[in-house]
Order: sequence, then structure tokens, then C-alpha cells
Amino acid sequence: MPKASEIKKNNTIVFDGKTCIVRDIERSVPQGRAGGSIYRMRMYDVVSGAKFDETFKDSDMLDMADLVRRPAMFSYMDGDDFVFLDKEDFTPYHLNKDSIADEALFINEKTDSIQVVIVDEVPVALDLPVSVELEVVETDPSIKGASATSRTKPAKLSTGLVVQVPEYISTGEWIRINTEERKFQSRA
Repeated sequence: MPKASEIKKNNTIVFDGKTCIVRDIERSVPQGRAGGSIYRMRMYDVVSGAKFDETFKDSDMLDMADLVRRPAMFSYMDGDDFVFLDKEDFTPYHLNKDSIADEALFINEKTDSIQVVIVDEVPVALDLPVSVELEVVETDPSIKGASATSRTKPAKLSTGLVVQVPEYISTGEWIRINTEERKFQSRA
């Protein structure tokens, strides 16, 4: 059983008899307290989809839920659902765009190494690779002679994500984005 301080985003825990997936974690250190940090977690009930916030001390022990991670690839959109195919047995997994809104900004046909998180035989979340390649669809013109360490400019990517890129990047280029920090890494 891990402590609350060891829980990461997209971990699945059992809380109040319900299987919940942790979508966001805020850490705070109250002033004047002799003790540790406080972790406020936004969680979603896997079965009902209800969201709620809960606060834990860093030393609180939590139960991890049984889950399976299956390698998958993005296949197509079906209304409001993203459909992913299992890379081994081609099982389709349907995930609503609202439940994976943050991850959807990094998904295109070239996105590889996606893992679908399955709890009680129901797909509930995605684990993305550390970096993905996306195309720049809109940005200011590149500036000749701009160095890699100079100023940045906003760039809109093919999925709708907007990130800051160096001035030498132009529209139509493919770039590598860090999915955890949502930052430019390099040209693809």
C-alpha cells in the first residue's frame, strides 16, 4: 500500500469501496504546521464517472486498484468517442473525449506507444508516451538567423494544442512535445 505522497496522476486507487482514477494532484505545505504536505486529489469514479476531490496527508496509506495496461494505437473517431485498437488482439477500446480531454491534445495517427488503462474490463484512461510528434499548423513566420536559445513564439499544433516554440520553427514543421510538461523538446 503506497502513501498518498507516492500516488501519481492516472494511478487507480480504491477509495470508499469505489475504484477511482486520479486525474489531478495539488500539493500544498500549510504554514505553521509541524508535519508534512497535504495532497488534494481530483478523482473520477471508474464505474459512474462521478468526479470528486479528496484531501490526504502525505503519510496516509491508500489501496491501489487492480488495473491492466494494454498497448494500443489510435484508430478513428466515432462521434464523441476516440477508438483505440489493441496492438496484440485488435480489441477496440472506446473512450469518450470528455474523459480523456487532456490526453486528446497529444493524439494523432503517428502517436505510438499509447497504453489503454483497463479496470474491471472497462477502458478508463490513457497513458501517453513521454514525447509525441505533432505538426505546427499556425505560427508567426520564422526569422532568419534566430538562434535556438533566443525568444519563443506561440504555435498552434494539428490537435489544437498551443505551445511556445523557438523563433526558427515555421508552419508545416513537425516538432516533438513533452506530454507531461506540455513543452517543446525539439524538431522531429
